[in-house]
Amino acid sequence: MYSILLQALTGSNTSMIYNVLLWVGIIGIFYFFMIRPQQKKQKDQKSFVDNLKKGDNVVTIGGLHGRIVSVDGTTVTLEVDRGVKMTFEKTSISREATVKPAEAEKSEK
Repeated sequence: MYSILLQALTGSNTSMIYNVLLWVGIIGIFYFFMIRPQQKKQKDQKSFVDNLKKGDNVVTIGGLHGRIVSVDGTTVTLEVDRGVKMTFEKTSISREATVKPAEAEKSEK
């Protein structure tokens, strides 16, 4: 039994190197095409949410359009119609209302 294992080990050094290189390549591809762009998108969204100010027209994650009336810590008060104000968490703000989604995707690339 040991002789079979020894024979397998002597001939498999090159194939083991190729296997390791294959896995390193796969992990590298996942990082550069999936993980890294997602981290960049999260960083941009966090920057946008941190820089919200009074008067900005925004869209929430749920699709509600409104104008920011006040920003308090982690909450934002939106005016959705004359006299109708609603309070949301900052993290529920998705994007600016003045930017169309197709234009936003083009500017990110």
